[in-house]
This record gives sequence, structure tokens and C-alpha cells, in this order.
Amino acid sequence: MNMNNNRYFLALIAIFVVLNTTWAQLQGPFPELTGTNLKDQTVAIPSDTKGKFTLIGMAYSKKSEDDLITWFNPVYQTFINKSGKGLFDEGYDLNVYFIPMFTGINKAAAGVARKKMRENSDPELEPHIVFYKGELKKYKESLKFGKKDQPYFFVLDKDGKIIYTTSGAFSRDKLDEVESLVEEW
Repeated sequence: MNMNNNRYFLALIAIFVVLNTTWAQLQGPFPELTGTNLKDQTVAIPSDTKGKFTLIGMAYSKKSEDDLITWFNPVYQTFINKSGKGLFDEGYDLNVYFIPMFTGINKAAAGVARKKMRENSDPELEPHIVFYKGELKKYKESLKFGKKDQPYFFVLDKDGKIIYTTSGAFSRDKLDEVESLVEEW
């Protein structure tokens, strides 16, 4: 084997290791999270989501919450809104949850934020907005939250395992990726 072939072979091995590590991280279970939606119903993820694919968006700062909100309308139009669908187009059978997280000293602000969100959100979104009050460390470590100022998104399979992650403000490419995953599985 000449030197160029060795480099090619080593590059392929490196790509395989990176892809395999990423795939392994994505296959982990989503850690149990319990919160209350804007309809005052308790939601436990992934316990309550098993049997359906689930899209979860999480934010734990004001800036990340603003970016989380950029996803509301596009996700609603793509996955939740049933009106305007054709007779044979039932849409997607997908759980969707947007989760503002109130941790540490910010727990006290949850009530005010909840009231404000309820006043300003579409009633059809209320079951999909889940407020979490509690500790952050468990989720930050297991879900690999990096930057505080961006939201994190996860697609769970029917068993509650993470099959896709992304972060940041809404983009059409990110939503297309989520949509193709849900269609594919």
C-alpha cells in the first residue's frame, strides 16, 4: 500500500469512528422530564410519548427561548395544524413539545412567563408548550447542552430514544431534516 492509500484508509477509519460515535450518542434514551403544559396537564417525556415519534424543543435562557419561539409557527403548520389538509392527507402522527426550562433562581419567574405565554399563544399550541421547573444539570449533561443562548431540539423514536438533534433558531433545512426523519421511520 502506498502512502496515499494509507492516508485514504486512515481518513475512512476516522470518518467511520466519528459517525459511529455520533450514531451511538443519538441512540441514547431521552432522560425523563416532567412538566405542565399551558392547559395545566402534566406531561412526562418520554413516558407519555412512547408509541409515537416526538419532536422536543428545549430552552433554558431568555435568548434561547426567543429562538425557540421562531420554531412555533413552522412546526405548527407542518406537524400540528390539521385544517387545510386534504381528504387523504391526515398529516403526521407526531408528539410535539416546546419546553421552556426554569432552573435555579429563574424558577420564580416561571409563573409570570407562563401567564404571558398563555395570553400570547394560539390556543391550539397550549398542549404543546410544557413548562419545566427543576434542576438543569441532569439534562445539560445527558443531552449535551453547550451554549446557554440557543435552544436544543430532539427527535425521539417510538421507544423514546434520541434519533436526531439540532440547535439554534429555526431554519427550513433543520425542519426539512426532522420531517424527512419522521417520514423515513
